[in-house]
Amino acid sequence: MAAEYPLPKFHFQVEWGGTKIGFQEVSGLDVEIEPLEYRDGANPEYSKINMPGMIKYTDVTLKRGVFKSDNDYFNWWNTVKLNTIERRDITISLLNENHEPEVIWKIKNAWPMKIQSTDLKGEGNEIAIETMMLKHEGLTIQND
Repeated sequence: MAAEYPLPKFHFQVEWGGTKIGFQEVSGLDVEIEPLEYRDGANPEYSKINMPGMIKYTDVTLKRGVFKSDNDYFNWWNTVKLNTIERRDITISLLNENHEPEVIWKIKNAWPMKIQSTDLKGEGNEIAIETMMLKHEGLTIQND
């Protein structure tokens, strides 16, 4: 019988608009239910009850190396017109050793709210990394 190990987090892919994009890092895949508190004034208990309220999603951050003539980030960014922008559904998959999805995060109606270009250092010895922050309207998680 083979030993079971947790999945490593370094083998993943990101897909948007039918295109698979390579990223160095993805963060912000968080979902939180905001609590509601309530207490009836005639309640004999002197404490509030807690109920689940609205769902809150954090911004998703994507980081990747800068490649010459790869402008997909900026093409998406440039779809902004007045108060609209192209929205995309994004799928992030944690892959197994056979490159098959094991855990899938699906992000609904995402749009880029911030692009951060790489920092520049004359004495540095690092890869140029660009960052995109996304707003979205929903996150579901599937663990196959």
